[in-house]
Formats: sequence, structure tokens, C-alpha cells
Amino acid sequence: MLKILRNRTYRHLLAAQEVALLGTGLATVALGLLAYDLAGESAAMVLGTALTIKMVAYVSIAPVAAAFAERLDRRRMLVTLDMVRAVVALCLPFVTEIWQVYVLIFVLQSASAGFTPAFQATIPDVLTDEQEYTKALSLSRLAYDLENLVSPMLAAALLLVVSFDSLFWGTALGFAASALLVVSVALPSPTPRQPRGVFDRTTRGIRIYLRTPRLRGLLALSWTAAALSAMVLVNTVVIVRGDLGLQDSAVAIALAGFGGGSMLAAFVLPALLERLPDRPVMLAGATLATATMATAALLSAVAPMSLAMLTALWALVGFGYSSTLTPSGRLLTRSAHPEDRAAVFAAQFTLSHACWLVLYPLSGWLMTQHGATVAMAALTVLALGGLMLAAWAWPAFQPRSIAHDHPDLPADHPHLSGVEPHAHPIIIDDLHPRYPHAP
Repeated sequence: MLKILRNRTYRHLLAAQEVALLGTGLATVALGLLAYDLAGESAAMVLGTALTIKMVAYVSIAPVAAAFAERLDRRRMLVTLDMVRAVVALCLPFVTEIWQVYVLIFVLQSASAGFTPAFQATIPDVLTDEQEYTKALSLSRLAYDLENLVSPMLAAALLLVVSFDSLFWGTALGFAASALLVVSVALPSPTPRQPRGVFDRTTRGIRIYLRTPRLRGLLALSWTAAALSAMVLVNTVVIVRGDLGLQDSAVAIALAGFGGGSMLAAFVLPALLERLPDRPVMLAGATLATATMATAALLSAVAPMSLAMLTALWALVGFGYSSTLTPSGRLLTRSAHPEDRAAVFAAQFTLSHACWLVLYPLSGWLMTQHGATVAMAALTVLALGGLMLAAWAWPAFQPRSIAHDHPDLPADHPHLSGVEPHAHPIIIDDLHPRYPHAP
């Protein structure tokens, strides 16, 4: 897996992702504690609202950012957005009112909505071999899991000597370091084959996404993953501080369980995906995570869980969560031409975060009004619905090359190449606006 680090451009991009997420992880812990400090037992509702604002920014800004990104130098765009995030992070330690949290979170996450899809779409342009890209996805998953494992552990250590608001300074440092690493390499910026209007560029990625069967299945799995992760990220602080009566550092330990399970999955997946297709691996991961959350609901109904039990359950949820979403980059890359890739990654970013937009506030409301057992049970039911929809929407077997015709094209059109029957892997584009049915 580590051989791909010989590629200097990818190595710098991965390092940029690592340091940015290290800072983001500190902010995740600090934001939960800030919410508890400002709102006490209503922290779940405050944090849920803050995360909802984050999702609103992601859903509304990402498609627009993708539309304009194709006309911008990708490296300059990424560096600028990193610096915006760093400035916002520097403001967070001075927050004294809940509304200030909401405003700063919107600005911060608007910058992230432009940064993340463009960054993700750059990786397959740098690593064009699918096996190398699969390994890169796992390494990226490991980088994301710093937010759930290494960062909470670091936060727990720092909280022994500093107040929680000091953690936001580490967030700003992480974004600044990310900008320096991105500016140190040259990045590819694929250009469109033909000029398009703003509306076409804004909606193109979502149109390609929703017309591709495997991506419709991915959207359903994203719903499942969002339901389960919402329970973990929104409600862990209240379970640990309120229900269990433990200290701030215990919150970091419980979240580290989720991150540890996710990291373990990331190590296993490259070898597993060489032997099995994406669909069964992703469905199995979603099934494991859903079954674990159902178990947590049952155990919570019987008696209060210990920190060790909660951490172990969160680790299993994290393993299933990572197994569900890590291969998604492979599906997105196969489903778009290089010039449409950023738009399709932005579509996944937008649509998956639309799921969180619904489920984050719902999770906080369920926890606040009905407690942990009801919240876990309700979110398990929602996750199961997404799992069943994914199994239906994503065909179990689909030939790689699909025979189809183009009655609207002349027989000498270059796309037809004079070959009959006309068959090739289908990617939604101007010549293939719909996904044909396999014969």
C-alpha cells in the first residue's frame, strides 16, 4: 500500500489531508465541548444544529463551487480555501454566544464544500492505475480516521494541560500546513471538451450521478452510513457526559473507538477489493454497522452501557461505516469522464451530505427528547431502509460492456467506429444521456 507514496504529488496531497484532518479532529472534540459549555444538557441539540448548518453549506455550495472550479487553477483554489478555513478557526476560541458558533461554522464549511470535492477528484488524475487508486482510497480513509482516533487521543492529552478552546488554534495550524503542502506541487486541472453554461455545469454532476444505477445504490448506502454516524458524532458527548457522568477525556476515548474500527477496515479493504466486487463488500459493511447499532439499542434498553462497551460497539460501527464508504471513489471514477469527475465527486459530496442534513438534527432531537435507546433504535430503522434500497437500486450483476445503439447518430460517426454490435462500458455523457438496459 505504501509504495504509492513514491509519487511525490500524491505524497504531498496525502500529507496535506493528514494535517488538515488532524486540525479538524481537534475542532470536532472542541466543538462538542463548546456546545456543552454553552448549552449544558441541550448540547446535543446545539451540536446537531451546528452540524446541520455544516450540511446546508455542503449541499448548497458544493455544486456551485464545482461549476466554477473548472475555470480556476485547481492548486490556487485549494490553497485559498485552506487559508479561509484557517482564519475562521482562529475566530472560534473567542466565541461567547451560540449564534456566533453557527455563523462561523457556515463560513468554515462553505470553504470545505469547495475544497473537498476538488481535492478528491484530483487523486484519480494523479494516480491513474485503479489498484494504486484503491490503495490511495484506503490511505485517504486512514487520514479521515485521524479525526476519530488520533485527534481525539491528542485532544484528550491536550485537555489535561489546556482548556478546550485552545484546541481551535491547532485547527488553524493544520489548515495553514495543508495550504503549504498543496502549493508545493503541480496539480492537473482537466478542462471540459466544450464550453457549458453555469446552470449546466452546476447540475451536470448530479444528473450524471442520478442516472447511473451503481451511484443510486451508493446514495442509498450513504443514507445508511449517515444514519449510523449521526448517532455516534452527535450524541456521544451526551451519552458519556450526561448518561455515564464521565469527564471530557472519556468523550475522546469513545470517539476513538469509532475511528479505530474505521482504520482497521481501511487496512483490510485493498486486499479484499482485489478478490471481491465493490457491491458485496459495501453491502456487508452496511449490514454489520446496522446490526451493531441495533445491538447497542437493545443493550441500552436493558442497562446503562459502560465506556468500554460503548467504545467496542462504536468500533464495530466504524468498521462497517468505512467498509461501506471507502470504495465509493472507485465507483465515482468509473462513472465519469476525467473532465466530469470533479462534478460527479461534488454530486456525491452534495447528495451524501443532504442525508446528514436530515439525520444530524433528527439524531440530536431524538436524543434530547427520548434518550439514547430510542435514538439508536430509530436510526437503526432508517439505516436498514437505506440498506434495502441500495440492494434493490444497484443490480447484483451488470456486464462491464453493454450493447446499445445510437439511432440519432450517422453510421460514420467517430463514436460508432463502424463496429456492430456497438458495445462498451457506459458512462453518462452527451452521447449517452441514459443508462441502457443490458440485453
